[in-house]
Amino acid sequence: MRKRGAPVLRKSRNEKRSFEQSAGVVKQVLFLSTFEKQIDKKGRVSVPPTFRAVLAAQSFNGIIVYPSFVHDCIEACGMDRMEKLYAHINDLDPFSQERDAFATAILGSAVQLPFDSEGRVVLPPSLLEQCGVGEAGVFVGKGDTFEIWSPEAHVKHASAARDLAKKQRLTLKSTGGAA
Repeated sequence: MRKRGAPVLRKSRNEKRSFEQSAGVVKQVLFLSTFEKQIDKKGRVSVPPTFRAVLAAQSFNGIIVYPSFVHDCIEACGMDRMEKLYAHINDLDPFSQERDAFATAILGSAVQLPFDSEGRVVLPPSLLEQCGVGEAGVFVGKGDTFEIWSPEAHVKHASAARDLAKKQRLTLKSTGGAA
């Protein structure tokens, strides 16, 4: 019981979040940040631990990779995201060219890569070559997906993306906090 006039000890927002995370209450559900990882001659690369944490609760213990439609990089996600993409594709007219194109481009090119005991995956040589990724890969978190870039291509892309984001910053509505 607290004595009258004694200060009330309250946890800061960060302390609460840290406590909740250690208690298993809060889990990371977004791929965030950027990491550069070495890729060995066999195509093995260690997936960043924070990315593996996002995937931990999913039905497949690994990642799904496919060539990005937008950039010269590898796009990756968990099974949950792939199932959502499949649901959207499945909602299209089953005999339409649009459905066939999405099914071929996304589902047909996707590769399931299971984690080994050290949290590594083996990236397919054909995908590495197609996307220009060599001895190192830059993992870029993008919310519910992430990308794997060659370091050189990522530097150029990140600079162009930052410039565009600065120019278009007012289109991102703020609900408080920094804009």
